[in-house]
Amino acid sequence: MRIARFSLEGTVAFGVVEGEPENPADARSSDGLFLDIIKGHPFADFERSGKKIPLSQVRLLPPVLPNKVLGVGRNYTEHARELGNTVPDTPVVFLKPSTSVIGPGDPIGYPAFSQEVHHEAELAVVIGRMCHQVPRERALEVVLGYTCANDVTARDVQRREEQWARAKGFDGACPLGPWVETEVDPADLALMCTVNGEQRQLGRTSEMVRSVEDLIVHITEAMTLLPGDVILTGTPAGVGPLNVGDEVAVTIEGIGTLTNRVITRG
Repeated sequence: MRIARFSLEGTVAFGVVEGEPENPADARSSDGLFLDIIKGHPFADFERSGKKIPLSQVRLLPPVLPNKVLGVGRNYTEHARELGNTVPDTPVVFLKPSTSVIGPGDPIGYPAFSQEVHHEAELAVVIGRMCHQVPRERALEVVLGYTCANDVTARDVQRREEQWARAKGFDGACPLGPWVETEVDPADLALMCTVNGEQRQLGRTSEMVRSVEDLIVHITEAMTLLPGDVILTGTPAGVGPLNVGDEVAVTIEGIGTLTNRVITRG
């Protein structure tokens, strides 16, 4: 089930995405897709209203508004190597603020304090219920679903500052979308990043050093996760620069494509 959050005529709601795209080769085309508006929200039992709206008539928003976003660094061996790092003995976990989250089609504002902004295509885990100290065998039970993410990073700032808060937490540094897919298996999905149609990153989630289950266990040892919280699971090799005017797209098998354009930050 694909669950989207959207705006229509000033009203924000959730809906189930139905149908199949008429032109699968065009990730930006919504022809053939409809939203069945749901009553309530997806973090509890809900009913479909039966009122269907063409996806082309709404504005897709970030699929959730997380209380917190937990990023995981160096979770793909080749990515760690390309930046001159080794895979750590324990996961490197960092926070991105809720104000960094934007949705599909929203612009990424290039921060004035950086000269080297990179894309990082990632599988995002969306938490479905409050949880703490989750045992590994029950880790996937707390997951609502999965979406595409771009862990946009000011790489020069990351190298310069010991803490990554500014490098990875600036406004617009966490595009999410286009929707949450609830029925996909995260163990072995293809993920790709393109910039202006040119492939930059290509990998599979099976290459992750630590699985989704491992990360949920590790994070919830320390903190409570709330419905809508997001875990970014790391990025494969091939990260690289973004420039003003670039269109960056993250595609994950079984989920969809998240597209954003880089603009000059106002």
